[in-house]
Amino acid sequence: MLPFLKQDSPFPEISLALDDPNGLLAAGGDLSVKRLLDAYQQGIFPWYSDGEPILWWSPNPRTTFIVDDYSAPRSLKRWVNKTPLKVTLNQAFAEVVRACAEPRGDQDGTWITEDIELAYINLHLSGFAHSVEVWQDDLLVGGIYGVSIGKLFCGESMFSRISNASKLALSSLIGLIRQHQFPILDCQVENPHLMSLGAENINRQRYIEYVARATKMNIPEDLWRSRTLDHKLLLERKSLAANTRQKNRND
Repeated sequence: MLPFLKQDSPFPEISLALDDPNGLLAAGGDLSVKRLLDAYQQGIFPWYSDGEPILWWSPNPRTTFIVDDYSAPRSLKRWVNKTPLKVTLNQAFAEVVRACAEPRGDQDGTWITEDIELAYINLHLSGFAHSVEVWQDDLLVGGIYGVSIGKLFCGESMFSRISNASKLALSSLIGLIRQHQFPILDCQVENPHLMSLGAENINRQRYIEYVARATKMNIPEDLWRSRTLDHKLLLERKSLAANTRQKNRND
């Protein structure tokens, strides 16, 4: 029987997650900041639809980008070089979440309910959820948001209103966290789009080992400060030191 969490109930051991549906661990509980942080630090996330109880998941395998292995597609770099865009960090978090919640042509509905939206905005206000935004002529045309604890980043959702905008948001985010030695970007479960961009599946135990290490790593206090990002620089595979030297030359 699927465990049903009360407000103060701890999560079950993730080894108890179901095989079918893959990773379903528990139901119930709440979406408080405390509960969500506890979940992500154990490799668990909420995912459910309107009318369902809160459902908690820890699938096996887990879909991730290995940050050091990621390369932005050449076609994306060519598109960026000829398309006037601006990429920002944490300047429109709520708008990105709402855009991700909009119905899409291949979906009947959305898992980003009003309760989920409010919960992640609260995480953002608490300093644990962040967004990357893509702008064209001051219009928000793409973005991605997710949860970060230490050097763990868990992507939640992304959207595009023009071709390639979500790819640019994702690639800029990976470039940013690569500068600070984040080991992975968690994507939770696979889909064809993510796999075409270079995501890979790793077994749950390996993922939990990443989580255990990454969540204990310190980050600069100003890493997530709201600002405009140099997205062309972030699309290049360079170390933090190399990027700093180039920026100093440009300044």
